[in-house]
Amino acid sequence: MCSTEPNLCATQLRAVFFVSDSTGITAETLGSALLANFPGVGFRRHTIPFVDTAEGAANVVREIAAADAEGLAPIVFTTTKDAVVSRVLAEAPATRIDLLGGHLTELEATLGTTASEQLGQYHTVGDTETYFARMRAIEYAIEHDDGQSSRALDLADVIVIAPSRCGKTPTTMYLALQYGLLVANYPLTDDDFPTDGLPPMVAPYTSRCFGLTTTPLRLSQVRHERRPDSRYASLAQCSLELRRAEDLYRRNRVPFLNSSTKSVEEISAVILQTLKLRN
Repeated sequence: MCSTEPNLCATQLRAVFFVSDSTGITAETLGSALLANFPGVGFRRHTIPFVDTAEGAANVVREIAAADAEGLAPIVFTTTKDAVVSRVLAEAPATRIDLLGGHLTELEATLGTTASEQLGQYHTVGDTETYFARMRAIEYAIEHDDGQSSRALDLADVIVIAPSRCGKTPTTMYLALQYGLLVANYPLTDDDFPTDGLPPMVAPYTSRCFGLTTTPLRLSQVRHERRPDSRYASLAQCSLELRRAEDLYRRNRVPFLNSSTKSVEEISAVILQTLKLRN
């Protein structure tokens, strides 16, 4: 999988490889967190999962070498535990950052035991109860996306409310998948105004509601991608909807956040803290 991050201010472009003997999620998450500290550099990203043989590692080395030949000065983030695979990857013409090596050694020393050699330990089912709780949360989020269902709404841990395209669905899915929370979301539309109270479907659960807003310009840009040159995407309509939504939040004492410059992780963290849902 490859993607390029355009950056008009970037002075250079680097190839980045996230290489793992499992799904690649750990390598990509940790590596991306480090790369986020360098906004002035453009990165061409490649995530390569399930590299668990010397042959597979050799194929990766060839890909890295090709990027190096293009002048992209590769950086490689790895989460591979097999010593043979690691030695092969070390031959690549790149800066290699082992995201597990030193940390595992330190943990082995402090715990007085050696790490398991079984691959993909960080993404096994592990705690079965937690796993199935997250799956139920995802099913709940899908059923209750965009106000589609009021069934079992009383069970919701959070109800995210906002005008269309303010980030309700990504936030809902992240909270469900990452934390196993039952999260519904409800779109504020013209039909919900004028009113002093929250829409009837969510009004009984005001204490569990959290609102999202954004800037009119950002909302207009996002909506233009979906419905170009429509009233729905016009700056005037976006300004009106956001103003009414924020007034509604304030009247009903619903906490809210401007999502325009926030990642889904940041939005979720604020929701967890505000509604006191952290363990």
